[in-house]
Amino acid sequence: MSASPRPTGHPGYTETLPREPGSAATARRLVRVALSAWGLEALAEDGALIVTELVANSVQHSRRDSIRITIERPEADRVRVAVVDFSPRHPVRRDSGPEDESGRGLALVESLAADWGTEPLPWGKQVWADLEGRG
Repeated sequence: MSASPRPTGHPGYTETLPREPGSAATARRLVRVALSAWGLEALAEDGALIVTELVANSVQHSRRDSIRITIERPEADRVRVAVVDFSPRHPVRRDSGPEDESGRGLALVESLAADWGTEPLPWGKQVWADLEGRG
């Protein structure tokens, strides 16, 4: 991983990965490294689950070969985990029934994150989720 930690700022860590399911494992490691460097290990499990869901959505719905993962620390007690892809389509949170095999990802993100959302970009979008902890 080529990024170095900063106490706060944009971006703290960033990595371009192939748009494939296996990239979720690399994204989880990146989140854990960033949170450990910042002394926010208590957020690591939630951050890993969130980035897994965001990567899965990008892999399923984007059509380019790569995605970009960013982990920022805009404030001492706030970390933003984001996935950038080249699809202009914004994710939609669904209410899944007990028999559904998919569709729970954004509900999980919503339950774990302090806040989450989507920002349009000229070439696609960024889907982000904020975690809060003790800085």
